[in-house]
Order: sequence, then structure tokens, then C-alpha cells
Amino acid sequence: MFQKTVTSPAIFIIVLFLLSSCHSSYNRLLKSDDYELMFQKSFEYYEDEDFVRAATLFERIIPIYRGTREAARLNYYLAKSYYNQGDYILAGHHFDTFIRDFPNSEFTQDAFYMRAYCNYLLSPRPSLDQTPSKRAIDQFQMYIRRYPGSERVAEARDYIEELREKLIEKSFKSARLYFDMGDYRAAIVALKNSLKEYPETKFREEILFMILESSYLLARNSVPERQIERYRSTLEEFYLFSEEYPESNNIRDAKRYYERAVNALEALTGEKYQEVN
Repeated sequence: MFQKTVTSPAIFIIVLFLLSSCHSSYNRLLKSDDYELMFQKSFEYYEDEDFVRAATLFERIIPIYRGTREAARLNYYLAKSYYNQGDYILAGHHFDTFIRDFPNSEFTQDAFYMRAYCNYLLSPRPSLDQTPSKRAIDQFQMYIRRYPGSERVAEARDYIEELREKLIEKSFKSARLYFDMGDYRAAIVALKNSLKEYPETKFREEILFMILESSYLLARNSVPERQIERYRSTLEEFYLFSEEYPESNNIRDAKRYYERAVNALEALTGEKYQEVN
């Protein structure tokens, strides 16, 4: 006798029926008042990695369990469900709410970390707005202060350093934009602010040279009554740059700007200025 096999169309129909049955069962559960079953199924869906249905059920029953022993667990897993869906905005919001509402829960430490990590994941490339990066840095620092003995402290510090590098690059590129536009006065202000905020920046040498260059170009393009003051500022910027980076690849151009500023000042004031080697 030949054993009868199930054909592919038959398998497809069976699977479709099972899926339809599960969907109908889920919809009936949502419309019911069986909150104990919803509670049970919400965690079953979570364990099965069906995070959309898990989150929907968590949202449905959280108001019912408010004030009970299960409230913290439900709220924590709601945030985790959104995180596992890749919705880091909603996840971060719910971790933040959890920290506020359940400051002493067994899940609070993880919520502090995950709140920061969600903002880390939302951090865009350096050319874009870095609000999530700044928020993540603040939140990681808060986590480190609150849980200094945590095994995640080293990881949090690494993330802070990575995010700070983004902020440094963003600050530098934003300041350089004024220079590229030919707005040298604004460029000087922005570049100096960038140095003040991030003195350890890897762009420090480039920034100091751009300040010198901007100072010279600003003086050259100024009205006569402002040129003496601004050429003198150029000399000051040269001294700062050459003292810190005497072996810079830009030192020759820096000396050229100094000499041009000196020549202009001598023509304007009749005074003699020190030459550089």
C-alpha cells in the first residue's frame, strides 16, 4: 500500500487555518474582560518574541493592575517589548516613566541603563541634531553615579566617549561652516566656543589655525577704522598657534598670515613689528 502524503496546497491551507484561528483567538481575548488570561498570554507572547501582541496586551491590562505587586513587572516588560520591536523612542519613554513610577523595583537598575541605551541607539550621524546624544550622555552618567559597582559601568563609559566624539565633530563642523561661508567674524566666535566646550578636541590644531586665518581675512576685509585692532588680533592668534604647534604642517602658512598682518600694520601705523623666522 502507498502512504498518502499531504500535498503543498493542503499544508498551506492548514497553516492558513491555524493562523486565522490564532488571530481570531487573540482578537477575542482583546475584547474580553478575562484579565488573568490576558496577563498570562502577554508574557507568553513576549517569550515567543511576538512583541507587538505582547505590548498591546501589556497596554490593555496595566491600568487594571495599577497599584498591585505585578504593576512594576508589567510596565517594565512593556518598555522591553517596544525596545525589542526597535521602537527606541517609545521604549525610552516607557523606561523613563518606569524609573519615575517604580524607583525601588528590582527592574529599576536595568531601566536606568536601557533608557540611556535607547537614546544612544537614536543618536544620529554627527552632521545632524545631537539632542539624543546629549541626553544619552547625561543618562549614562546618571547610571554610573547611581550604580558605580555595576558591571555595565565600563560599557557605559565607552558609550559616553563615543557620543562625545560625535558632539566634538558636530561642534567643529558647525563652526567650520561659517568659515566656508566667508563669515569670518562668526567663524572666530564659533571656533573659539568649540575649543572652550571641548578643549581636548582632536581638531584643536585645525581650529587654532582656522581662527588665525579667519582673523587675518576679517581684518583684510574690514573698514579702515577696524583694521588696526583686527590685524593685532591676527598677531595674537599667530603667537597662540605657533607656541602650541611649532612643528605644524600649517606653520608656513601661519607665518605668511603673520607677515601680511605685520606689513599692513606698519603701513597703517608707521610702527615696526617683530619679524618671525
